[in-house]
Amino acid sequence: MVKRTGPTNLQLKDLIEELNSKSRDCNLWKRVAKDLNKPTRQRRIVNLYKINKCAKDGETILVPGKVLSVGDIDRKVVVAAYQFSDLAKEKILKNNGTIMSISELITKNPEGKKVRILG
Repeated sequence: MVKRTGPTNLQLKDLIEELNSKSRDCNLWKRVAKDLNKPTRQRRIVNLYKINKCAKDGETILVPGKVLSVGDIDRKVVVAAYQFSDLAKEKILKNNGTIMSISELITKNPEGKKVRILG
């Protein structure tokens, strides 16, 4: 049996380390680090229609995985994710939304207040 080594992507490893260091202050970051530490095929994938269905205007959405472009979004939301498809970025920005990486969200909101995890 092969021993699991975790993610091999250096940027992802650094992000997980950063999340683990912040997890002493907030359990949200501990949960996100746990989700990102999973194998690629088990990571969360969220389409825009689901964000549109679950989010309210002005809300911050966190996706510990990838955001894809299926569906439309008509709400003004802040979306933070590990990865975005190019078309998903375009659709979010077109509707006055904001996109950011998870590390940017950590610096802007270190306490993790009013953040909803989707996926």
